[in-house]
Amino acid sequence: MGLRPLHDRVLIRRVESEEKTRGGIIIPDTAKEKPMEGEVVAAGPGARGEDGKLVPMDVKKGDRVLFGKWSGTEVKIDNEELIIMKESDIMGVIA
Repeated sequence: MGLRPLHDRVLIRRVESEEKTRGGIIIPDTAKEKPMEGEVVAAGPGARGEDGKLVPMDVKKGDRVLFGKWSGTEVKIDNEELIIMKESDIMGVIA
């Protein structure tokens, strides 16, 4: 992949959600919501603080993260749909 995020931006691949509910009901593609969970594909070096020093990122490549439904910008790279967003749009890292 030929994209390296700048500053405090993160490149995320959505993790596909379950196609069945817990009760066994199959959800059709038209009724599915886009998942709000993803895997960090790449992360920038971090943002610069007011003092000019680099503030490192809290997330790294391979982390599973939770983000807002309308967060980030969707991009298509090498026929793969990814999301690029600021680190502040990420709500948490899934352990």
